[in-house]
Amino acid sequence: MKNDAQIQQDVLDQLKWDPLLNASEIGVSVKNGVVTLSGHVDSYLKKLEAEKQAKKVVGVKAIAEDIQVGVSPSYKRSDTEIAEAAVNAIKWHTSINEQSIKAKVEDGVITLEGEVDWGYQRESAKNAVVNLIGVRSVINNLTLKQKNAPENLKQKISAAFHRSASIDASKIQVEVEGNKAILKGKVRSFAEREDAEDAIWSAPGIFRVENKLEVEEEAEFIL
Repeated sequence: MKNDAQIQQDVLDQLKWDPLLNASEIGVSVKNGVVTLSGHVDSYLKKLEAEKQAKKVVGVKAIAEDIQVGVSPSYKRSDTEIAEAAVNAIKWHTSINEQSIKAKVEDGVITLEGEVDWGYQRESAKNAVVNLIGVRSVINNLTLKQKNAPENLKQKISAAFHRSASIDASKIQVEVEGNKAILKGKVRSFAEREDAEDAIWSAPGIFRVENKLEVEEEAEFIL
């Protein structure tokens, strides 16, 4: 089993491995498997990327995000310019109906509001705007239109887990209550926990996910 110092070093190495990031800008501390990321980066995309890379490390149970985004003067945009760019980015995204989404920008923070049909469209809308120049953060307030979940939805979700190479479906239990999916069981990593939740958002009729999956401890092997 990895101790906190080993996890910290692995996270630092993972950050150095990513060409988008400057690892010297990001601080990493670990306590009981919970990783805290701190520091200062010049784009919101880099903040998300640092979190993404940390989640890949075995032994990480949770992420506390404390990275600050300060856009450099050369990339500074007015809120009006960011809003226009956001509207265009969503418009050209083929999986999203841009007429159902409104983007509000205040001090570089984009707030998305409106309704979409599917969970993956909610994430797609956010992904369409996170890498825009000048964006400091994105608040995703998009909601899903209420739909009746099909009776065999639990089986459909289970089948989706079995198709995924990154998910050990045998250790995950799915419960469906109306339009809510509840995930229980054990996963091998924090990244697998998120992959399982992401798979749920593609299920028809689901507009709420309660993720109770726990990251299991690494097994200790005695030779």
